[in-house]
Amino acid sequence: MSSIDNSLEAAVIQPMRLEDHADFIDMMARTPGVVLRTADGFAATERYLERNPGMSFVARLDGEPGIVGCAMSGHDGRRGYLQHVMVDPQHRHLGLGKSLVEHCLAALLEAGIEKVHLDTLADNHQAHRFWEHLGWSNRNAEIVRFSRVLVADDNA
Repeated sequence: MSSIDNSLEAAVIQPMRLEDHADFIDMMARTPGVVLRTADGFAATERYLERNPGMSFVARLDGEPGIVGCAMSGHDGRRGYLQHVMVDPQHRHLGLGKSLVEHCLAALLEAGIEKVHLDTLADNHQAHRFWEHLGWSNRNAEIVRFSRVLVADDNA
């Protein structure tokens, strides 16, 4: 069996640290369906991890550089949110994404959070299938997301 075939068994899932930022950015850049924004910069990631300690996770393969998966989560005190859930395309369909999500959901539930939301890009149909497979509901018929950028940066 190749290391790809064994990636779930060989994967080490650990809390995301600020030291993982460069690997996180590298993974975002190589993952289809993920958009790298200014808000994913070092300082913003530092603020997010400090506000939500122990709620974001990365997956590494034993003995290999970089990360092969990531899931970030946090909450506002009443609702949880998942962001940047991604698995390297070479390591998909092995349960790694599901395991990362389960780590996040367990951390949110421990914090008293009983409902979690996430966003995907409208044209990321592979992500839609993943979330539906895990039992999540697509609520786009009842919820419309509005955003407003507060700085002069269209990529914020």
